[in-house]
Amino acid sequence: MKTLALLLSMNAAFAAGSVLIVADEFPAMEVLAAKLKSAEDIDSKIVKQTEIPADLSSYRALIVYIHGDMKDPAEKVFINYARNGGRLVLLHHSISSGKRRNQFWIPFVGVNLPYGEFENGGYRWIDPVNLDVVNLAPGHYITTHNIKYDTKVRYSRSDAKTGEKEYDGFHLEDTEVYLNHVFLEPHQIFLGLKYKDEKTGKTYMQDRAGWYKRAGKGHLYYFMAGHSVNEFKNPIYSQMVVNSITEPRP
Repeated sequence: MKTLALLLSMNAAFAAGSVLIVADEFPAMEVLAAKLKSAEDIDSKIVKQTEIPADLSSYRALIVYIHGDMKDPAEKVFINYARNGGRLVLLHHSISSGKRRNQFWIPFVGVNLPYGEFENGGYRWIDPVNLDVVNLAPGHYITTHNIKYDTKVRYSRSDAKTGEKEYDGFHLEDTEVYLNHVFLEPHQIFLGLKYKDEKTGKTYMQDRAGWYKRAGKGHLYYFMAGHSVNEFKNPIYSQMVVNSITEPRP
């Protein structure tokens, strides 16, 4: 009975609180905020990185959507929030070339963006492109809760080196892809990306489009999609972001 009471108490605490969204491009985050409210009745507040409240204890999660420079004070807030037990959700360009300039960010997220020629493994971003996002964690809460897929994608896992198989997925038009993210430590993989370069005819399949890792006492999620407002209107993708807020985690 004590164990059940403790579990119920933890679940109640987990469900409490709103979400803070820190952004420098607001229309897309307004769409996401509306999704949080309609899907799970979660309130949210959108602020610039210069307007982050001093006390974050009332927020159940913090979402980061910063395209431009991530200022040092904000970087430290994000890292400390996660390491002290918070749930930090990073979207799209929150892991991109501009963040190399931050002192602590790359080691914190555990993803390197190598310099050098693309053909030799160097990091590269490309837009506009068409892109398939692939569910590599069938049955997992993040990729299945309140989600119905409308597309099947032939995909070969880049990390597991398996042959092509058919996976659930969804398609994005006129988006941006990041290639050759390199993990510096283990991550729990949710999503892969499949991109065909129309100029060369080469197809890239990389298990990097969505993942989770522990961050000290807290939790860190990343989703590569989110280049435009329309991507947050995609019911599959937006629900995955919502699921990262509501997923039960010890």
